[in-house]
Amino acid sequence: MKNVFILILIIIIGYLSTKIFFGKRKTNQKFEMADVSKHMIKNEKMKNYNFLVDMRSDSYFPPFLVDKCEKILIELCLNIEKENPQNPKDLYKLTHLATNKINSLEDEFFENESEIETAARESFALDFGEIAKAYSFTDADIEELIGTRTW
Repeated sequence: MKNVFILILIIIIGYLSTKIFFGKRKTNQKFEMADVSKHMIKNEKMKNYNFLVDMRSDSYFPPFLVDKCEKILIELCLNIEKENPQNPKDLYKLTHLATNKINSLEDEFFENESEIETAARESFALDFGEIAKAYSFTDADIEELIGTRTW
């Protein structure tokens, strides 16, 4: 009985080690890309805001993926305008959905010899913070805005 327990424990540890050290991270959720554009945003600051400036200026990030990320941020603005969150908790629900959509692009970044790394994380954090401020959530916690991130 003791040997069976040890064998099962070794199998479990081996499986988990393989997943952690060798397994490519796969995102479970897949999202449809919304058909949105900046002109749909009502908030003038966000309508005129240049999203993901640092990522756009860095050739490491494929432009078509930066475009997808921008659409997610535009959709976030539109969702804030539609849902009109009254408190940070409600705002965080919307920003977490947007963050999860960005998470779902990680494999595409890898497939295109890129990844969501430090420069991208900082760019996303900056833009999520600017979006929160533009919609009067000046005290929103940036780490909580992107709290569901896997990058």
